[in-house]
Amino acid sequence: MKVGGTIRLPGSKSISNRTLLLAALSHGTTEIHDLLASDDTLVMLNALQKLGVHWHQCQNTQKYTVEGVGGKFPVRQADLFMGNAGTAIRPLVAALAVLGGDYTVHGVPRMHERPIGDLVDALNQAGASIDYTGNDGFPPLHIHQGAFHAHRLQVKGNVSSQFLTALLMAAPLIAQHHDVLIEVVGELISKPYIEITLNLMARFGVQVERNAWHSFTIRHGQQYQSPGSIYVEGDASSASYFLAAAAIGGGPVRVEGIGLNSIQGDVRFADALAQMGVEIRKGDNWIEAECHTPLRSIDLDCNHIPDAAMTLAVAALYADGTTTLRNIASWRVKETDRLSAMATELRKLGASIEEGQDYMRISPPSEIQAAEIATYDDHRMAMCFSLASLDGKLRRGATMRILEPQCVAKTFPDYFEAFGSLRNEDLF
Repeated sequence: MKVGGTIRLPGSKSISNRTLLLAALSHGTTEIHDLLASDDTLVMLNALQKLGVHWHQCQNTQKYTVEGVGGKFPVRQADLFMGNAGTAIRPLVAALAVLGGDYTVHGVPRMHERPIGDLVDALNQAGASIDYTGNDGFPPLHIHQGAFHAHRLQVKGNVSSQFLTALLMAAPLIAQHHDVLIEVVGELISKPYIEITLNLMARFGVQVERNAWHSFTIRHGQQYQSPGSIYVEGDASSASYFLAAAAIGGGPVRVEGIGLNSIQGDVRFADALAQMGVEIRKGDNWIEAECHTPLRSIDLDCNHIPDAAMTLAVAALYADGTTTLRNIASWRVKETDRLSAMATELRKLGASIEEGQDYMRISPPSEIQAAEIATYDDHRMAMCFSLASLDGKLRRGATMRILEPQCVAKTFPDYFEAFGSLRNEDLF
């Protein structure tokens, strides 16, 4: 069945949660338009409310008004549940550690398996007081009143870019009377997510001086100031599923909410599809994909599109030849160990998979097999494998039974309805 249509994307998770925290820390009131409606943003909203931040949702819209607290949370003691939202827990932990108080921070069991030690080490070495209340290096955490004394912080860059994002967002709270230098130890992965952070900090009045990707300087005296209103871009990672659907099933498919001026790294997923032979068209607020020839296999360094690269792994089932995805070690510390999970589920479909510590090689089957797909409580697993039900130019799709499909609520509660609209069918 051919696919085609237009999808209005939900708001970006990465932008939504960063914007909520920056708006909360700012002087002034911020109107946030097109905020993502999802489990992860609800986690951040609830945490901010517990910390004394007043916000209001305009009725039946995704417009929120957040009253900034001017760099100091009114509530100094709280128990905060952060679900499995990495974009919420890591920046918030850094801000709470700098501001001080008595806070316990915890989440679902998988969150307690996701590393946070590099961030905690960087903060404690600078004067924070954070204890582990479970396993060292992982949430849950107990944050006490610290005494920041360091003008220079160091953080490892090779596990998660969210640790650097957290320090950058908290740095203006430290840099009241002196400059703060943040140094990255080793290679920095997922650099486009740092670009998002720097872009949004600038929107809220804080400029960061960057020395390549090695160090970042925040000059003293800067404070977050509300921009008045801000619009959240559509989610570029979510766009990947619909653009890939066009690559497999013909298209054209247009996604609205991202375009030529997007600040998200995953927008470059479209460039990867172009390497596979897909025709890509772009406007200021849209991207369109269309393809009527067999997909070509690729060998790609995916450091710039870590989340959207998962979609390429499923698209590779329809390619002519073996596809290699490199520099994807960060998959292992996401909502699940995505490298292992993707390998397991792709093999169910008949693919031959070579799984390395930081790469995956996918050789497509002659015929895609029907399968029952485990999702590991990971929204992107569910969305990715829906694509294997599509008919491509070289091989037909098969029946996919997606277990626990409700996990898509983390970022895209209406995903399956949107995906079904491209196929003009009801998937339930």
